[in-house]
Amino acid sequence: MFLKFLVITVLRHYLILQFTSLIILNQSLYLTCTLFILGPVLKYKSTVEKYCKEFGIPDQVTVILAIMQVESGGKGSDVMQSSESLGQAPGSLSPDASIKQGVKYFASLIKSMKATKTDLNTAIQSYNFGGAFINYVATHGKKYSLQIASDFAKEKAGGKKVTYTNPVSDEGWRYAYGNMFYVSLVSQYLSPTVANFSDKTVKAIMTEALEYQGTPYVFGGSTPTTGFDCSGLTSWAYAKAGIQLPRTAQAQYDATQHISIKSAKAGDLVFFKGTYATSDYITHVGIYVGNMRMYNAGDPLGYADLNTAYWQAHLVGAGRIKK
Repeated sequence: MFLKFLVITVLRHYLILQFTSLIILNQSLYLTCTLFILGPVLKYKSTVEKYCKEFGIPDQVTVILAIMQVESGGKGSDVMQSSESLGQAPGSLSPDASIKQGVKYFASLIKSMKATKTDLNTAIQSYNFGGAFINYVATHGKKYSLQIASDFAKEKAGGKKVTYTNPVSDEGWRYAYGNMFYVSLVSQYLSPTVANFSDKTVKAIMTEALEYQGTPYVFGGSTPTTGFDCSGLTSWAYAKAGIQLPRTAQAQYDATQHISIKSAKAGDLVFFKGTYATSDYITHVGIYVGNMRMYNAGDPLGYADLNTAYWQAHLVGAGRIKK
């Protein structure tokens, strides 16, 4: 058992690389991210850096690699799935030509994003939908949302739906035009890094919590030895920062100052109801990390987008530790 754990640990550190980068949003808003990308994609990092520099978007290397992870996982020849944007048959480009065209195309989307004063997620979704989506968002509030992506896809597909079993789709379907969940797919590989947390306490909490990213959810678990459930993870991680929390999600909710999710800051707790059958009002808790994302004991432990339909349906609000 110990040997199996050791092998898995070594493989995780070999296949997954974390590094930080600065992403520029609309020339004024900055977000530091850490990238969780598998080895087959990372071997193209230097090529991506070369073409990002050539096409004037050196700050978007992490985003391009995340897009590649979604498009191909670094496998095959057309790693950015960009041949069709050149009017060629799918899969007809070499890796170098595919990356060059993919970066060139994304650079054009960034240019349009800035011209229309929309946001980076709009440009990312447009890599899948096409540049027309930027103009659509520009006339619908100038900010990406899953609802806007869904409305656009519905319009283009004439309302036709297809089965889609990826976990990012709570209902198991999507509209038959592109992939309206594309931003969610890419965002799985772009997550806030510990370095982004200015508060020392939050850094301590997240440093500990991230030690167990990717491990399975264990109901009733509250230590690294047993594994973690939701409140077991929060109580353990916060204890490492000198904060003693009650053991259950309900008790943690009762012990915090209740605030709206819009007022939440990194390090606050975020609470949910009705995620499973129990007599408690609060059934799940996570650590808020900013930008409507949390780190929680899902299965496996990791980051989650609070904008998805599932979390929105169960969201109660945030809680701040009482001093």
